[in-house]
Amino acid sequence: MGLLDFASDIGKKLFGGDDEEEAGAKIQEHIEEDNPGVEGLKVEVADGVAKVSGKAKDQSAYEKAILMAGNVLGIKEVKADELESPPAEQKVEYYEIQKGDTLWAISSKYLGNGARYTEIVDANLEVIKNADLIYPGQKIRIPLDS
Repeated sequence: MGLLDFASDIGKKLFGGDDEEEAGAKIQEHIEEDNPGVEGLKVEVADGVAKVSGKAKDQSAYEKAILMAGNVLGIKEVKADELESPPAEQKVEYYEIQKGDTLWAISSKYLGNGARYTEIVDANLEVIKNADLIYPGQKIRIPLDS
């Protein structure tokens, strides 16, 4: 699974039914609540695909908007062709939470020290609302040392 592919049968439930216009509005509202830095945000949903557009202030905002849209129940893919962003300044890896994972273990694996899990939380503030409440299938970004 790449950054833009998601498991549609898991995630935060924001909408119900088949009203795709409502789904787009709910996801847009969800992203705007903790806006990671996207101006002119617009989200449309069709057949489980969220199309996100706007202008991200940086690569982090771009990635977080995609993750926030994709980690929603019913979304299997995010298309961000119309979401503008400057080039990345930091190398990141994307990780899909597995059953039994902890942020400590993920931090140990990717950052070499479990105590650095707060760096993962800080890099995902809009995606991880509570460090104790991550779930299988949720996608996060992991900032890597240069």
